[in-house]
Amino acid sequence: MRELTCAAIRTDSVTVNMRKSLSSINEKVADWLLQGISPRRLALTIALGFAFGCIPVVGVPTTMCVVVALTARLNLPVLQTANYAAMPFQVMLMLPFFRMGGWLFASSPNQRIKAETLLHLSPMHLLTQLGSFAGHAMVAWLVIAVPAVTLMTFTLTMLLRRVPALAAAEACD
Repeated sequence: MRELTCAAIRTDSVTVNMRKSLSSINEKVADWLLQGISPRRLALTIALGFAFGCIPVVGVPTTMCVVVALTARLNLPVLQTANYAAMPFQVMLMLPFFRMGGWLFASSPNQRIKAETLLHLSPMHLLTQLGSFAGHAMVAWLVIAVPAVTLMTFTLTMLLRRVPALAAAEACD
């Protein structure tokens, strides 16, 4: 019987220690995520992540987020979270960006290629044409993204200044 109570006590102390360490890890992660972040910088990070998440070329947003976060010293986890949150919009906005890019760069209606004509092109010509479409869509995205990031940053800054922990970080900035 005594062995059973000792085992129960050991199990309880392990559980308590695990809870303490998990709580400590959670606090350290929260401190790490908020370290040196002002509301303006956090708003810019979220706006850029969301805008990059809407880029109309699959695979590009994640890479761009990493490069921008490392070069501009932005919070990478926040940037990637906003990027992933915008992925449904990426799929929804692909066709509008391709159409807008075609509208921006087509000098005549004959330059617009229809889907059925793409099937009859050589593989090299097809890749060239698809690359051209992707480039045009990226320019269309850029035309929309710059004012959108500006507006989102301004709006999010106003909202994030109301968060007490972030307002304290701004005072230290």
